Amino acid sequence: MRQSVGHTVQVNGRSVYVEESGQGPDWVVFEAGQGLGRTCWDPVLPLLADRGRLVAYDRAGFGRSGRTAAQLGIDDMAADLVAMVEAVIPGPFVLVAHSMGGLVARRATEGLGPRLQGLLLLDPTPESASVYDTFDQTAAKVDRAMGVTQALVRSRTLARMVSGNIRRVFPADTYAAMLAEDFVPDGIAQTRREFKAVAAAIPQLRAEPPVLPTCPTVLLSASRPVKGRKQHASIAEHQRRWAQTLPDGRFEEVDSGHFIQAERPEIVADRVGHLLDQAPGRAVRSA
Repeated sequence: MRQSVGHTVQVNGRSVYVEESGQGPDWVVFEAGQGLGRTCWDPVLPLLADRGRLVAYDRAGFGRSGRTAAQLGIDDMAADLVAMVEAVIPGPFVLVAHSMGGLVARRATEGLGPRLQGLLLLDPTPESASVYDTFDQTAAKVDRAMGVTQALVRSRTLARMVSGNIRRVFPADTYAAMLAEDFVPDGIAQTRREFKAVAAAIPQLRAEPPVLPTCPTVLLSASRPVKGRKQHASIAEHQRRWAQTLPDGRFEEVDSGHFIQAERPEIVADRVGHLLDQAPGRAVRSA
């Protein structure tokens, strides 16, 4: 079982659980995708332990963070990320975000300001993608299915069955922590809230897209589609187009499924290292 020890940080009237690891002058922050928390970064963190201080956390409602019955929006999650960074990170940093976490990270960009010195996005779905055209209907169907899942996970045997896709790609000790913390009724309830938050945010994000990051940005796109996702090629094209709008953006396809941090952690660590090396004043700090 993983033995990492963390601490609780108060953000906007909520408590989030933070784990810090690694050593060095540089800082890297990790934002999880929907339905998961800090533990999803376990495969990557050991590969970066000598590159700097690594900060992974659980959003409110997940893992070891405080439970909340409130319907938090993407803007609320972004505000919590900014507040957590202000409480924990003393200087500039690189931000890594997976899937829905990419929306949270992009919404937080303006609040993070010049301290954000690099951004790495793992298989996010840009709000422009056509998959979101009828997402309110999709969200309603998914919510009904997840309502059933929320009841099923009261049984540990059934919880293992519904989380098979996670078990297959993450290390055994990481999966054990996820099973105990995320695949429980409260965790599934929060995942349902986050799905609703995405559906509610899409119209606003399309009307007023988040401020484009000016820092070096890398978007890693998974080449293998999620089971049942019929618009994989279209999503990849929207990812590419978004990266091309950036002043310093790069799109890269990776031979992986959606959980790139679990299937190709060495690529994630390498791109984080590349962003750290690009940070202003890097040569001075390394001297």
